[in-house]
Amino acid sequence: MTAAPARPDAATREAYGPTLIKLAQAGHDIVALDADLSASTGSIKLAAEFPQRWYTLGAAEANMIGIAAGLAAAGKTPFCSSFAVFMPGHCYDQIRIAIAQARLNVKLLASHGGVSVGEDGASAQAIEDLALMTVLPGFTVVVPADVVESEKAIWTAGTTDGPFYLRVGRPKLPVIYDDDYDFQLGRADLLHEGGDVTVIACGLLVHAALEAAQSLADAGVGVRVLNMATVKPLDEEAVLAAARETGAIVTAEEHSVIGGLGAAVASTLARNAPTPIEMVGVQDCFGESGTWRQLLDRHGLNAAGVEQAVRRVLERK
Repeated sequence: MTAAPARPDAATREAYGPTLIKLAQAGHDIVALDADLSASTGSIKLAAEFPQRWYTLGAAEANMIGIAAGLAAAGKTPFCSSFAVFMPGHCYDQIRIAIAQARLNVKLLASHGGVSVGEDGASAQAIEDLALMTVLPGFTVVVPADVVESEKAIWTAGTTDGPFYLRVGRPKLPVIYDDDYDFQLGRADLLHEGGDVTVIACGLLVHAALEAAQSLADAGVGVRVLNMATVKPLDEEAVLAAARETGAIVTAEEHSVIGGLGAAVASTLARNAPTPIEMVGVQDCFGESGTWRQLLDRHGLNAAGVEQAVRRVLERK
């Protein structure tokens, strides 16, 4: 683990605009497309520095994907941004056919993922997007844990060939990493040592997992915490090592327990090393309106929810 210095909380979406600018300044042939939400996603920051590289297309996500595919076919590296409920929600067929089947070099940056969108309510809260995107052959799917990892992941996407789906969030979160953090695509990052149980988390649940690990350490329970930012391709080696060395697994994500990180980990365990597992996530329901903290608490997407799942899985170990 790389300890972060004291710094203000920040949303993972805040890394998008500045990283696009850095990619352009470094000479990468990127362009950014947005579907009427550039102020919220942050892509508008690129327009101020490189207006010729930025296109706003209105509320037309399907058209945005088609244009991005054409730009990729012409040799550009297009980034598309919208809210996760709209992309892939409004343009899945175009993503599937124009990007995934053609294996084009398009990067999708989906902001406002999960129930932490808050007061906007269930219709705006994407709790199924990871399931939709991980099933598409060839797509790399990343859910950063903090703003530092978000910047590293966006940079990696912009300099790595192939289609990417990056899911970032709205709320300001504690910063876990310092600027020297070495993000490795497809590799889990060990954040906390422990020999009794492993918590595998992504996104905002990583910090909750660390809080739970500290609380449980005070009670004499050793919790290994893995940040599994790359949901696909999954670091199966780290999952199997955790199963072998700790004998119990908890997954934690701001997504439905069906089809997301938990499902991917469970599939790996079922095929290779059956192990007791509990999943912290949205339990086959939609969200509702409320503050983001209220909604996380309601769905058990917090340190207390992770701790309860650890205690349940230890009873089955």
